[in-house]
Amino acid sequence: MNAPDETPLETAAALLAASPNYRVVRRLVPRQVYGPPAVGPTAFAVVVDTETTGRLPTDAMIEIALLRFEYEVETGRVLRIVDTYSGLEDPGFPIPPDSTEIHGITDAMVHGQAIDDDRVAAVVADATLIIAHNAAFDRPFLERRLSVFETLAFGCSHAQIAWSAEGVRGTKLEYLGYLYGFFYEAHRSEVDCRALLEILSRPLPVSGVYALQRLLEAAHEPLLRLWAIGSAFDTKDRLRERGYRWDADVKCWSRLVLKPDAKAESEWLKAEVYRGRSTQIDVEILDARVRFSRRAGPRKPRVL
Repeated sequence: MNAPDETPLETAAALLAASPNYRVVRRLVPRQVYGPPAVGPTAFAVVVDTETTGRLPTDAMIEIALLRFEYEVETGRVLRIVDTYSGLEDPGFPIPPDSTEIHGITDAMVHGQAIDDDRVAAVVADATLIIAHNAAFDRPFLERRLSVFETLAFGCSHAQIAWSAEGVRGTKLEYLGYLYGFFYEAHRSEVDCRALLEILSRPLPVSGVYALQRLLEAAHEPLLRLWAIGSAFDTKDRLRERGYRWDADVKCWSRLVLKPDAKAESEWLKAEVYRGRSTQIDVEILDARVRFSRRAGPRKPRVL
């Protein structure tokens, strides 16, 4: 039965939504089922979010949430949540006040708490993809605390969905929620996971393709890092302008490219950097099992 004031509020919301001068944004309501059963093969993926004591390598993960969900393989349509886990962990040192100000987690909340490694392993078992909204942040913390994540494929809904091509100007999770008509109290792991899964379950604004499908396509397309070994000093400006970055540890320029673009990029290197001479570069393969981690991918030589 509806609450006594729900019908008048819904009537008012409907009136506002019918006008181009207003946009109605509703509170996110957690749900387990997202649509009718699949008509074809299904698979499982996991949405993950963490809260930490900070952003440095010396900081620690103090909260994790995981939502294991089933999706339709052909369309990327989210079907239902099949398992969840959320846990806090005592980092062994005081949580900095500026971190608590962001996520609201206090020393008292984590005192004596520990993440259940076995439950985490059960939730992520056989998942085709582990999805975070900023995987470059979350994955290193996850791998350092829970080695099971080192063997899993990762995707990033922030970096691997072409939001700008869909007419979306911002990629913060809260902003995307507003775009899709809902709001929530951000910066706790479970609600952030639920907000992200809600977004992944929706069609993209321009293409109409489910956001999850676009992410699955991008996540499983290998990214290559081309290492311009032995490039002359006087080519540094040309390399920088092309998008190459200097790695001071190995003293070499490199650039990330999609696999289909690697041949053209290699030809540019030979013509513009090595001046047509035969030479050898290294190609580092960054597939979903390595991408967004701090681990290097396998490297193979390529003769130009």
